Amino acid sequence: MSSSPAASARGSRLALLVVGLCWLAVLFDGLDMFIYGSVLPHLLETKTFGLTPDTAGDLGSYATFGMLVGALTAGTIADRVGRKTLMVASVTLFSLASGVCATADSVAVFGLGRTLAGVGLGGLLPTAISMVSDYAPRGRAAIVIGLLMTAHHAGGILSAYVAKWLVDPVGWRAAFWVCVLPLLFAPVLARFLPESLSFLVAKGRTDEARTLADRYDVELPAAKSGKRGAADRWTNLVDLFRGGEWIQTLLYWLASFGGLLLVYGVATWLPTLMRAEGYELGSALSFVVVFNLGGIVGMLVAGRAADRFGAPRISAIWFALTAAGVFLLSVHMPMSVTMVVVFLTGVFLNSAQTMIYATVSIRSHADNRATAVGWTSGMGRFGAVFGPWLGGQLLAAGNGDWGFTAFALAGVSSMVFIGIAAVRGSKEASRGGADQELVSAH
Repeated sequence: MSSSPAASARGSRLALLVVGLCWLAVLFDGLDMFIYGSVLPHLLETKTFGLTPDTAGDLGSYATFGMLVGALTAGTIADRVGRKTLMVASVTLFSLASGVCATADSVAVFGLGRTLAGVGLGGLLPTAISMVSDYAPRGRAAIVIGLLMTAHHAGGILSAYVAKWLVDPVGWRAAFWVCVLPLLFAPVLARFLPESLSFLVAKGRTDEARTLADRYDVELPAAKSGKRGAADRWTNLVDLFRGGEWIQTLLYWLASFGGLLLVYGVATWLPTLMRAEGYELGSALSFVVVFNLGGIVGMLVAGRAADRFGAPRISAIWFALTAAGVFLLSVHMPMSVTMVVVFLTGVFLNSAQTMIYATVSIRSHADNRATAVGWTSGMGRFGAVFGPWLGGQLLAAGNGDWGFTAFALAGVSSMVFIGIAAVRGSKEASRGGADQELVSAH
């Protein structure tokens, strides 16, 4: 690594460019993800495509099913073709898929568009996390990942304003045309985003990786001993279960399942549930803004706390507080109190899930980091598929209040699983510093 102060400053600026590009990509990811929930009250009230709550829940699950496919394949594809290539392809795919939604003339076509968009959305996030992990300052990976995830919630805020400004005067299709615009960003990514250092090292392109590490003034990831860089993708997956790692892997997967059930259940149905409580559409969309503002604050706070105390511990505490907040939303409260509860729920909910990803990314070895994060995210997507469907079924049966209770119970389960992972990690650290990579070089 370069020791020149001038070179170091230039490297820091270049690394900031990498984080900035990834931040914008995830912003567009958040916009595309939240836009359906933001326009859903309008779609239901106007009975577009003959939508009912249960059908709307199915449509919400189509996108998260696509995200499941994208997340499960992202790691293995990225480990073969590179993180940069996959990021460009993901942005291109979900942008074009939004065009399919904007021109849809039936539920089937709209559902196809949301499924394809989900594949791109699911592929982008774990890849972007892996990318910023490579270019984060030493010992600050968790907070940089938290900063990256603020973009997802900024996209959620943008989706609420897009719906608020366009749906009534222009129509819901205009909102999805806005989601096509990130297609113009794909060539920018292709031009200015460097390749992942972990990918280069894993492929045996160490000299190229070292040159980039020096240029960006970041740590060069170490190659895994005893394994070739071109290791088979299934070997990378099997590595997650070697020795005692299988227990931690399953705990992370189970925590991610409950967390994403909660995240996408709330993200899909929050405006509609609040509309059902009697709030005007504009007020219901304001809850989306407040919820995502809380998410941004939560990412920044949780990242710092995770760097100090460990991501698993912070995630467990955050899930406990989330469960309490979501449950309170089933209780009728004054508007001002409800806003505070929604904000605090956003603070804890979204960052709790992200700290699971931060833990997996930091603890994983360089040449299978994308696989580890991708599969953790992918297993969680089963919960993400179930969450919107569950909310739709409960609403269709006239049991909307039970939706908040069900989502709160999902938060409790994630708290338990990540809490066990935290305790096991602490015991391993006391035996020999197995958590050294998690707390890296404080």
